[in-house]
Amino acid sequence: MSAFLHGTWTIAALEVRQRVRSLAWYVLLGIFAVLLIIVTMLASAAFLTSPERFRGTYSVVVYFVLLLAVLVTPALSGNAINGDRDAATLAPVQVTLVTTWQIILGKFLAAWITGLAFVAVAVPFLAFTAIAGGVPPGVLAVSIVVLLVEIAVVAAVGVGLSGILNRPLFSVVATYLVVAALTVGTLIAFGLGGTSVKSEAVQQYRDYVYDANGMVSDPPVCGEWQTSEYEVPRLDYVWWTLTPNPFVILADATPIAFDARGYPVDLFGQISTSVRQVQLPPDLEQRFDGCRQGAFNEDFDTAEQIHAKTTPSWFVGLALQVVLAAAALVWAWARTRTPAGRLPKGTRIA
Repeated sequence: MSAFLHGTWTIAALEVRQRVRSLAWYVLLGIFAVLLIIVTMLASAAFLTSPERFRGTYSVVVYFVLLLAVLVTPALSGNAINGDRDAATLAPVQVTLVTTWQIILGKFLAAWITGLAFVAVAVPFLAFTAIAGGVPPGVLAVSIVVLLVEIAVVAAVGVGLSGILNRPLFSVVATYLVVAALTVGTLIAFGLGGTSVKSEAVQQYRDYVYDANGMVSDPPVCGEWQTSEYEVPRLDYVWWTLTPNPFVILADATPIAFDARGYPVDLFGQISTSVRQVQLPPDLEQRFDGCRQGAFNEDFDTAEQIHAKTTPSWFVGLALQVVLAAAALVWAWARTRTPAGRLPKGTRIA
């Protein structure tokens, strides 16, 4: 096992050294640091009136790091294998003592480490907002762990596709398409699926009779019951399409805090509660009596109550992502292993 780990780390170290030699890499990290400063200031201003100002800012910074990581990591990992094949540097490595799995895992580890560089740059901002906002250790630990896992998933998909596809450009684009499917695609599937499946809802209502001046008649007279029918999107049927979304997983896995009114104090809670709310089926039979005293002061479930009576789904989405990443790496191993009985047309081997 030690020999396997040594070979894997050797491949990863070589990859990382090649990446950090480029001046453009440091320029990219510098731009990211500047953007973090701007985002932290804007988020702090957005939560200025909130008692949990810096806790809300912390959640925004974590989401921004996740956004930049999933946007940059495909470019760092999408040509890891086929790029070396095109440059005729893969074959010399394959004839050494390192195995195919060591090459695959070493390149995955290198792509993950380079993706983690963005987290390293964000550490001062995360530490400041966490300490200033009194972020609980559980929230800090879970959010960082999920952030690291999401970067690993994207890196694994990119490396896997670089071993499956022959052209570096195609594999990079394919990795971006997978990331887009997990982020934007899940939202589109949720919206289209929810609006395409509808149920008939019936609403009954009545109110006081008003005179020509818009005033309630004296003595007050209650009008007749009115009935209206309309269609309601069944979002509760398709809410599961959001489970593989990285941003939903991060929100749903992180422990949520609520204020005295039962509303979330940070972006984690706002996103998690919104996703949890669509799990609840709509009320298809509504009755509103405007003549009843207190009709306009009826109690509705707070975000905290909604969150308490719904089901977490982050582990399902994370499991789907891990399966996708593992399948990509296994397929890449099958396409890269040597000796190869059959090679795709146009494949460069030396």
